[in-house]
Amino acid sequence: MAQTPSSEADAIIRKCVHCGFCLATCPTYQLLGNELDSPRGRIQLISAALEGKEVSAKTQLHLDRCLTCRACETTCPSGVQYGRLLDIGREHVEASVGRPWPVNLLRRALRVVLTTPTLLAVLVRIARWLSPLLPEKLRRKVPVSRLAAPWPSASHHRKMLILEGCVQPVLDPAINSAAARVLDRLGISLVAPTAAGCCGAVAFHMNAPDEARAHARRNIDAWWPLIESGAEAIVVTASGCGPMLRDYAHLLSGEAAYAQKAARVSALVKDVSEVIAREPAALQRQPLEGRAPRRVAFHSPCTLQHGLRIDGVVERILTARGFELIPVRDGHLCCGSAGTYSLTQPELSGQLLARKIATLEEGKPDLIATANIGCLMHLQSAARMPVVHWIELLSM
Repeated sequence: MAQTPSSEADAIIRKCVHCGFCLATCPTYQLLGNELDSPRGRIQLISAALEGKEVSAKTQLHLDRCLTCRACETTCPSGVQYGRLLDIGREHVEASVGRPWPVNLLRRALRVVLTTPTLLAVLVRIARWLSPLLPEKLRRKVPVSRLAAPWPSASHHRKMLILEGCVQPVLDPAINSAAARVLDRLGISLVAPTAAGCCGAVAFHMNAPDEARAHARRNIDAWWPLIESGAEAIVVTASGCGPMLRDYAHLLSGEAAYAQKAARVSALVKDVSEVIAREPAALQRQPLEGRAPRRVAFHSPCTLQHGLRIDGVVERILTARGFELIPVRDGHLCCGSAGTYSLTQPELSGQLLARKIATLEEGKPDLIATANIGCLMHLQSAARMPVVHWIELLSM
């Protein structure tokens, strides 16, 4: 039987021993120095709110400032599921406090635009057309136009599904085609069901859980016939989608028609790095077409290292393929992208971006690689060198 949100929250809160280890790895506490902008402080705010104590717009602000990077979960010695608690707390405070209508309108617009690829594509084309007229700071945020290389035909016996996602096919369609080519060389065909779409993370983390569940049901319906036909995995190239897909089992645990299917889907989810790391042929050292090994600074997204708990895997793959990985100071800290955070909390996001760019560039790499489209776009807006998805380095 599924837990109620209140009983789940209570169990999570009881695990916290208030040791304060999380303060050292919390990006917002590092910037603001306010206990209420740390995981420990936010847990106290959520606990008070769930006990029926008065909440206010200030309470909401402290919860909104959280990036949901989950670095605190990696650090926590007690295994506190802070991310899940934050989702419960935000939803409760949202229902109690509400938001001004302009803010609600903006948040609704973001949920619609970012999860509707056709609409997003139109707006991106308009932004590119207007780009020469924009100030440099805004112009750097406009994604450059990129064409995807041909997608290999699904000719192999081994088949895996791929979540194409919502923003990635519009902002950088070359990423998924690169993944398809890399896996094709390993004897694996990637299949992208057209009926699947957004993973639901945008809606879920903006306090619209019903919308997120609708996204989850649609994806499960699109994938299920292929899962029954023997698809080995559901491959994710945007690490920001991975934790959400693995949470489908929890998200739909109370729905009789979907609970078992959701659990199966969650179990099949693999970041593309996990798939490649298990293929010996992919890890053979190869010369980079006569060129000297390129120096790469890898930015490991929070969703990869803290959400999916995949640490060091991409770095080992790139090193095995002949790239020189530059050490990155404070690699555990967020770049400030965090889904829609860079749009809803631009000041804090900008400070985190400046810090991250400084640490990525201080080793003088030839390029920066990452594993999430949101981080890629965010870093690209400030970096003085190319920023790419790491899978494209393998597809060369």
